[in-house]
Amino acid sequence: MKHVPEGPEQAPVDSCNQRADAGLRRQAGRVRGAMVAGFIADWPGKSALTEGGIAHPAAYHMLDVAAVAERPIAPFGLDTALREVLILLVALHDIGKVNAAFREMLNTGAAQVNGRHWEVTEVYLRRFNPLHALRSTRSAQLYAAAAGHHGRPPARALDRDADRMLVAAGAQGVQDASDLIMTMQALWPDAVRAEISKDAARDLSWWLPGLVAAADWIGSNPDWFEPAKPTLDLPAYLALARQRAAVAVQKAGLDSPGPGNATLFDFGLRPMQAACAGIGLSEGPMLAVIEDETGAGKTEAALILAQRMMVAGKGRGLFFALPTMATADAMFARACDVVGRMFLGKPSVTLAHGRAGLSVPFRDLVGKDRKDEGEIVCSAWLADGRRRALLADVGVGTIDQALLAVLPTKFATLRLFGLSSKILIVDEVHELGDPYLAVALKQLLEAHKRAGGSAILLTATLPLRQRAELLAIYGGANDDPAYPALTVARGEARRDFPQAVGARGPVRVERLGDAAAAVMLLAEKVVQGAACVWVRNAVDDAIAAVEALHAAGVEADLLHARFALGDRKRIEAGVVGRFGKTGMGRAGRVVVATQVLESSMDLDFDVMVSDLAPMASLIQRAGRLWRHMQLRPYGSRPVQEPVLYVLSPDPACVEDARWMQDALDRGAYVYPQDVAWRTAERLFAAGRIVAPSGLRALIEAVEAGDAELPEPLQRAEIERIGKASAQANQGWRNTVELDNGYRMGGAAADDAEYPTRLGQPQRVLVLARRGGGQLLPWAEGVEGWALSEVTASAHRLDALPLPDQTAPEIQAVVADWPDWKRAVLCPVAEDGVICEGLRYEADRGLIFSG
Repeated sequence: MKHVPEGPEQAPVDSCNQRADAGLRRQAGRVRGAMVAGFIADWPGKSALTEGGIAHPAAYHMLDVAAVAERPIAPFGLDTALREVLILLVALHDIGKVNAAFREMLNTGAAQVNGRHWEVTEVYLRRFNPLHALRSTRSAQLYAAAAGHHGRPPARALDRDADRMLVAAGAQGVQDASDLIMTMQALWPDAVRAEISKDAARDLSWWLPGLVAAADWIGSNPDWFEPAKPTLDLPAYLALARQRAAVAVQKAGLDSPGPGNATLFDFGLRPMQAACAGIGLSEGPMLAVIEDETGAGKTEAALILAQRMMVAGKGRGLFFALPTMATADAMFARACDVVGRMFLGKPSVTLAHGRAGLSVPFRDLVGKDRKDEGEIVCSAWLADGRRRALLADVGVGTIDQALLAVLPTKFATLRLFGLSSKILIVDEVHELGDPYLAVALKQLLEAHKRAGGSAILLTATLPLRQRAELLAIYGGANDDPAYPALTVARGEARRDFPQAVGARGPVRVERLGDAAAAVMLLAEKVVQGAACVWVRNAVDDAIAAVEALHAAGVEADLLHARFALGDRKRIEAGVVGRFGKTGMGRAGRVVVATQVLESSMDLDFDVMVSDLAPMASLIQRAGRLWRHMQLRPYGSRPVQEPVLYVLSPDPACVEDARWMQDALDRGAYVYPQDVAWRTAERLFAAGRIVAPSGLRALIEAVEAGDAELPEPLQRAEIERIGKASAQANQGWRNTVELDNGYRMGGAAADDAEYPTRLGQPQRVLVLARRGGGQLLPWAEGVEGWALSEVTASAHRLDALPLPDQTAPEIQAVVADWPDWKRAVLCPVAEDGVICEGLRYEADRGLIFSG
């Protein structure tokens, strides 16, 4: 976090605020001597933990939180004046508790009808103006940021409400608040000398509330900050608070170790990895874009570059942002083996997504501290919530957890603060190309840059247009189509990578006209002992494909997103165990999967069939074909060459707008028809995929729309463009207005009110089985109910007579569930029936019938 002074001019201030530093120090000293019993003893900050116990003074609590905040921001390298401004504002975050209405609320439960304590904080700060050397518009931004630490900015109309709030605070409260502010100023005297530009004040207003919230959560823990009687003056108590803060920050897991430069990998570096080890780093916040084919070692390359960036002071940790929970789980397992070597001590590592608690490796890590064995740790405090997870040294999670930092949701600023000290590594960026997600990603990178953060983007198939938009956020540009490429915004661009086709060679592309042809092909390849996969666009089509294969005498596994979580984890583990890099029992086996197989699953197949999909998706899928040539080279596989068989209608024969339906059934509706046609036209004309040299041309041919679209599909293109424009506009409406600052641009909506992605509404069902006269979770073991959840289309579910949720056996289970856990509980009969038109099977998933 940096600031740029605009000049020495100062804002006009009220005469009551025009005082010299020396006078302020003398007055604060008199206040400490004469008023300690008043502004410390008379104003509790917390209720007593037990009847008759000690009520911790507000002034002491404010110093607890300030002492905590001093520790995580120390490594940011801020100049002394700016650091003291921030700590002073943290200390004053609860000055609004010096307030008769708040004290009455603690004593009797009376509502604070004229403003809650944190809203009174803003009024006090603006009235007594501790940052009187700043222009009022700048200090106002920071005062609102300090006050708005409960997940939302203050929104009172101060010209209407301020006087009423001061009356409710009481004359003694107002006087004591003024005296306490002056005393706090003397504890951080250099704050008055800070020069902060207009833009810096605006950017700090988004960052500061997160710092205050994190420090407040730690400083409010009575196990770490025991309630104290008002016997010490503030300097003496601050010394005590700093001692306690050192212990509390360590127990919370925020005592970050410094970055180290140990060698991360013991293998010979591949070209992109070597480039990341040597490319020049730009000044200030930095963005790097790594473009290379699937399986080229981009993750390792990013880690090598991130380590160098950390050592150069561009971050003190990492956050991996992945497209799905499954890919985040997989990355967590990979990262845990490496990230410990990136630090001088043991870093804290968290998994951040809605089902992190179901990850066995993460559960095994939680509770370990730096005294335990192992290279990484995770405190119970950090693991208690997805928001806190972003405060860890290393976080691995879904991109959604990062995108919530730029949506007007509660505690978005905490996420932004947590990310600001991290190298943000976004994997599979090409999967974030839909218009809504693309806008959200751009806003995230803009906010991250303004907070001083650096980022690395990984992609195999990013269009040049989107790359240019992302580089521009950090002031960079690169219009060179060379591929692979490593681009540093405002810095070096490396494009001198080997173009020779790897050991796999070109992937031949062959069209299959219908599903029956795919079944016949796979039956033939299985007999030859090939490891086969059929990637389908729709779940219903995947289930139908398995049934068709079984009818042809071919055993096939099934993987899609409509399984209960426990079954899906079991099936994914089986697929990786059979078709992964070192998988066993792959010969003559088939798996039918949907797009869940497309990203970040390290699988290797001999034969691949895929439904027609956009070019980028097909390239991603083909990356799982003949993947590990060093383990299974030419001559060792049961087929002669890698071939991508694409189930697709003929692009030369388009008679009407239903061009795809006969060949793909439900899968025809998943992707835009014009994009699918352009993909088919270009791919079948090329006849092969040549990686890496040919990938850019394939992607850009579809992106540019060079081929003339057949007349029956032109309306589909117009509709797609219109829909894309509407989605992009919704993205701009939904993301925060960074230029407005936190008070005007922030909000406190529930996370569910502002989606991180657009799509068809989904509903969650919780499956149950009957046993012992009661309903039990479908899944067994720890977190059985959570592992029994399955998600499906709300539209399709709404048309069915789902089980009556008022039934006694259902109420016996859900009566004590909290609101956030509420879902439709569905008992599954022994024959799999849930209700008319819906059934569930452990090896098929949720099946709609009729």
